[in-house]
Amino acid sequence: MQAIEEMLREKRIKVTPQRMAVYAVLRETRRHPNVEMIYQKLKPSYPAMSLATVYKTVDVLNKVGLIQELNVGEGGLRYDAMIKPHPHVYCQKCGKVDDVEQFSMDIFHDDSLFKQVQNETGYDLSAVQLYFYGRCPECRE
Repeated sequence: MQAIEEMLREKRIKVTPQRMAVYAVLRETRRHPNVEMIYQKLKPSYPAMSLATVYKTVDVLNKVGLIQELNVGEGGLRYDAMIKPHPHVYCQKCGKVDDVEQFSMDIFHDDSLFKQVQNETGYDLSAVQLYFYGRCPECRE
């Protein structure tokens, strides 16, 4: 956490207990929570923290590259502290989001695929997000 504090200070972002708490929740979970989930988790320990504070905090943490936003298509954003590129799988029944860690995203950074998409669209690509959709093992039963 000390390295995170130093990174925020280097970027001239005030280090607050609330910001550190939001980051800690994201770092310690694999559930890919949305803002409401983070808020509910922190509410007992930080009763004065507002939902708006959590929204602002995830925005700041995302902009400085400490977390990533996930848009799995459910109408809101989820957040992940594992910023290394990796795909996610979304359960369309219960809404659970899991990491697919064994899958290498390197295939999407292969020059031929990037060049093909850049040539077709004219975009200068910087990143790829990959989502799989289906039903988790619990919901399939």
